Amino acid sequence: MLDKLAAIEARYDELERLMSDPALLSDYSRIADYGKERTSLAEIVDAYRDYKRQMGQLEDARAMREAESDADMLALAQDEIAELETTIPVLEERLRVLLIPKDPRDDKNVIMEIRAGAGGDEAGLFAADLFRMYSYYAMQHGYKIDVIDQSDTGVGGFKEIKFEVKGKGAYSRLKFEGGVHRVQRVPATESQGRVHTSTVTIAVLAEMEALDVQLNMNDVQMDTFRAGGAGGQNVQKNETAVRLTHIPSGLVVAVQDERSQLQNKERAMSVLIARLYELEVEKQRSLLEGERRGQVGTGERSEKIRTYNYPQNRVTDHRVGVTSYNLPAIMNGAIDEFIDALNTQDQAEKLGGGALGRAAVDDDEE
Repeated sequence: MLDKLAAIEARYDELERLMSDPALLSDYSRIADYGKERTSLAEIVDAYRDYKRQMGQLEDARAMREAESDADMLALAQDEIAELETTIPVLEERLRVLLIPKDPRDDKNVIMEIRAGAGGDEAGLFAADLFRMYSYYAMQHGYKIDVIDQSDTGVGGFKEIKFEVKGKGAYSRLKFEGGVHRVQRVPATESQGRVHTSTVTIAVLAEMEALDVQLNMNDVQMDTFRAGGAGGQNVQKNETAVRLTHIPSGLVVAVQDERSQLQNKERAMSVLIARLYELEVEKQRSLLEGERRGQVGTGERSEKIRTYNYPQNRVTDHRVGVTSYNLPAIMNGAIDEFIDALNTQDQAEKLGGGALGRAAVDDDEE
């Protein structure tokens, strides 16, 4: 680890020299690239230098303890040693975490797709509840929600809703929300007060720029159609809605919420590119991990990841064994407890070489 840190510090120092080289001052593109790389290394270099400083202080304090005979100085040295022996392991752990390769998508915007699963109208109503939950979460964290497309159930729910969460680091916070979300509650239409179980599936995609995916437009078929629902004369009479079909993969993306065909096409392209990128990531993951395809955040539908139990006022994330007994707060966007736990376990598993999976918590109470 120390060799890696020393090499990173050396590269950081080299970048500083390059950025101050008079011969490069007119090459704005290279200066910008160097500055971006330097910024990406700053946090780990600062932590490493702090670590070296504290290790030097510990060595000095131990030498003082061996050389001093004065009781007060010995006590001072011992106190410093005790403090440093507490703080240095914490700093070492932080450095290990900082050395974990970052997901290059972490700073991207997020495209989320929420679909009603088993449970009929109740599943659609819960899909709407989850959309509101993520909307509240986005608002609390300074992100912006932009609806891409939606299909209503007619009773206040969604068959499906696609939306973008815009903001730096949005993907890093929401990437583990993909999967099956289960709700247990008494539907409004239930006359006998029985608890029903319904499911909603969520897919989480990082919005990618065109240069991130090689997309041959000859492989894309575009169809236009009239957008449905209310929206004024432009929506009602003109074919502003766009459907893109990626022929090699069979992926289909439809967008109708924008006012013009061009805007809908651009949005559809963004979604298509993100889904193609995700397919490529999954292909690479499959080659590397074999049957380990259930990694959190890939939108796997095979099993539930979280249960929202209304009668017990309980929300449980089955992957990390975290339970909250404040369901109203959760539905108002207070999901950082789960997100932090998932990120922490992901870091721990990467450090240990394992895979983030379900904890031994599988509460099937109805």
